[in-house]
Amino acid sequence: MNLEENPGRRKTLKGFRLRKHSDFQRAYAAARKRQSASMSWFLAAQPQAQRTAPASRVGLTAGKVLGKAHERNRIKRRMREALRRHAELLPQGFDLILHPRRAVLTMEFAKLEAEVVRILEVANAEAGRRAVSEEDKRPLARPEP
Repeated sequence: MNLEENPGRRKTLKGFRLRKHSDFQRAYAAARKRQSASMSWFLAAQPQAQRTAPASRVGLTAGKVLGKAHERNRIKRRMREALRRHAELLPQGFDLILHPRRAVLTMEFAKLEAEVVRILEVANAEAGRRAVSEEDKRPLARPEP
């Protein structure tokens, strides 16, 4: 994944984040909900129109059930930082949505980071399986007579 590189500045996830409501809805419809210790997550293949330049996209949600605005913002900042540090593990051509639980607010950052890495590794393995199964579904080219 090519994260933006600014001389003397940190890498960012800008341009690799899901922002549109329709993108979230499409990913929810195409994915199966998975659970981990402190968050649930969804992995969906990007539409064919967007796969011309396969890039990863990640979305974060933090509903009001997680707490007040400053707590939700802190949860999202911690999640973005963990993702930024391991952005190269995001599966290419897939959208990943993370739903953190309130525990993310108080857990040690090292534990949060380890859980994000584990989720990214599982997502990569699943993306690889899906890519292989998509290749199997493609029609074979007919030999020319």
